[in-house]
Amino acid sequence: MLNKSIDLIDRFNQHIFNTVAWFTALMVFIMFTIVVLRYGFNLGSIAAQESITYLHGGVFMLAIAHTLKIDGHVRVDILYQRWGERGRAIVNLLGSLFLLLPVCLFIAYISWDYVAASWSYYEGSREAGGIDAVFILKSLIPSLALLLALQGLSETLKSVRTLIGDQHGR
Repeated sequence: MLNKSIDLIDRFNQHIFNTVAWFTALMVFIMFTIVVLRYGFNLGSIAAQESITYLHGGVFMLAIAHTLKIDGHVRVDILYQRWGERGRAIVNLLGSLFLLLPVCLFIAYISWDYVAASWSYYEGSREAGGIDAVFILKSLIPSLALLLALQGLSETLKSVRTLIGDQHGR
C-alpha cells in the first residue's frame, strides 16, 4: 500500500510535468512570433504577450512538485550531504511534516478567498485585447499547494519506507 501510494503520486506529478514541459516550447514559439510580428510587420498583440505570462505561471506553479520529486530544490543544510540514508530520511520526514505540508496548507487556505473572489466575477485582463481568464491564472496558486502537498506526502512516505527498512520498495 505504501509503495502504491508513492508510485501513484509520483506518476501523477510526472504526468503533469510532462504536459507542462511543453509550455516552455510554446512560450519560445509565441515569443519568437511576437518579436517577428512586432519588428518585422509593426503588429502587436496584448493577448499574445499575456499568454507568455500565463504559460510561465503554469510552468512554475504546476511543475514545482516535480522539482521536489527529483530533489531539485535548493538545500542549505551542509550536514545533510554527510549523513547516511537514514539521517537524510529523518531530515526529509521532519522537514515535510513540520515545514512543507504546513506551508502548503497555509498557501491553500490564504489563497482560497482570493481565488474565489476572482472566479465570482470571472476576472479578466485589465488591458484591452488581453486574455479574460485571470481567474484561471490565479487558480494556479491553490493548485500549486495541492500538487506540492501531494508530492510532500510522497516524500514523507519515502522517508518512512527508508526508516522502517524497506529500501527497495518491496
